[in-house]
Amino acid sequence: MTLSYDGSKFRGFQLQRDGTKTVANKLERVFKRLKIDSAFNASGRTDSFVHALNQVIDINLPPYWSDLDKLKTTLNRHLHPEIHIKQIKVVDHDFHARFSAKKREYRYIIKEGEYSVFEAPYVLFYDKRLDIELLKEAIKVFEGEHDFRNFMKSGSDVLSSVRRVYKTLAYRYNDSLILSFIANGYLRSQIRMMVAYLLMINEGKKSIDDLKDELSLKHSSNIKPIEPNGLYLARIWY
Repeated sequence: MTLSYDGSKFRGFQLQRDGTKTVANKLERVFKRLKIDSAFNASGRTDSFVHALNQVIDINLPPYWSDLDKLKTTLNRHLHPEIHIKQIKVVDHDFHARFSAKKREYRYIIKEGEYSVFEAPYVLFYDKRLDIELLKEAIKVFEGEHDFRNFMKSGSDVLSSVRRVYKTLAYRYNDSLILSFIANGYLRSQIRMMVAYLLMINEGKKSIDDLKDELSLKHSSNIKPIEPNGLYLARIWY
């Protein structure tokens, strides 16, 4: 299944048994209402207030839900308006939403201009001038295979902090700046910390050479992740 959701309404994706409102909790509740009791896997676990344009989950469906169009319509009736099922299709039995994924794209939206309480849950409002050319140069430094331990939330339990970033982009769309990252995987809070560092470069607090030192582990800064509301899981490749 491919789905989108409004992350501002949820405390992340992951299942929580303490009553916390998460995307997975709502999905599980609706699945059970429709007599679908199988566990499901997601392509990635987005953090609190992070949105998804194309999240992917895999789940085993009982035979009586063979009409996928009817299932999609029924699910959307129960999940509306915070979650929307975009597509349901049959895949091979060995498909795994997370482990079969080859690449993932995340986008971060930064908006200049007058603050809007209606848009605030979905973008980062930025009150300083954006040097687009500088940001285009800086974001390219992330491309390639690097040890991203300096861009990982402390206490993260991972076997390796090495990740490969295939492509990055910084571009304007109307009155917003879009920062796009395509990689084979991400560490916890990695993108939000990369965006925070790019904005420090934009403000002259850090330089592109400083960023190179961070990635080569010559230097380590205490990077505070940027706010989550501008972050979107955009696309998964299988």
